Amino acid sequence: MSTTSQANNPVLLFIFSGNKLLIHQNETEASLPTKTAKLEQQLLFSQQHHIGTYKNQACYVISIPKNTPIPNGMQLISLRQFINYIDTELFMLAARAFQLLQWDKNHRYCGHCATPMYTDYQERVKRCPHCKLVNYPRISPAVIMRITDGNKILLSRSPHFAAGLYSVQAGFVEIGESLEQTVAREIKEETNLQVKNIRYFGSQPWPFPNSLMLAFTADYAGGELKIDPQELEDAAWYASDSLPKLPTQQSIARQMINDFINT
Repeated sequence: MSTTSQANNPVLLFIFSGNKLLIHQNETEASLPTKTAKLEQQLLFSQQHHIGTYKNQACYVISIPKNTPIPNGMQLISLRQFINYIDTELFMLAARAFQLLQWDKNHRYCGHCATPMYTDYQERVKRCPHCKLVNYPRISPAVIMRITDGNKILLSRSPHFAAGLYSVQAGFVEIGESLEQTVAREIKEETNLQVKNIRYFGSQPWPFPNSLMLAFTADYAGGELKIDPQELEDAAWYASDSLPKLPTQQSIARQMINDFINT
């Protein structure tokens, strides 16, 4: 990831038009724009949200209308495409930026009395001036799990995956469930398998659309592999030396698979 070098640590901008991010890009790299008076005038910046810092640069997220003319030398790409050009730290900020904009867009009116909400920037919350309802940014907890049977790992593909790509399984947590119960239920529903020795691995924010991925490992405990065709296109056991196309290195799914390969 490269950024334009300017004095005094220039402000780094995540500028979204709809679901796409505005970047500088050539054949080998992509970079985020930095804040300049010229760019601000071209794009007519409106509401800006501070989302953190990256290598001592303040980072802000901005939304622009979809019909805004794009400056020369820049283009819009999907956040999934941008993952391929950035490190994990910057991806975390990109995830936060995207989810913050979605929250801002989807909670403009009070869910209780329909009054327009206002944003309190002191603690990142929306407040209703009429009934005093408060709304903080919401995340959807989801589990992602690596199932192994000895020296083999269970990988599957969903219909929305890129062609040929396989990954570990995942699913959203339901009301009243523990995370471990979700792991066991999702595996049973999608693959007809039972698991044991469920262990926490790590976590990662995932902005597609607004998830917090909670990763677990587990061991095969029984059952015959049989996929739910409503959820999966295929699933199979793989040895570490014969793996299919895998997710991007920045994803926690790939981290779990790499951990399997290296153990």
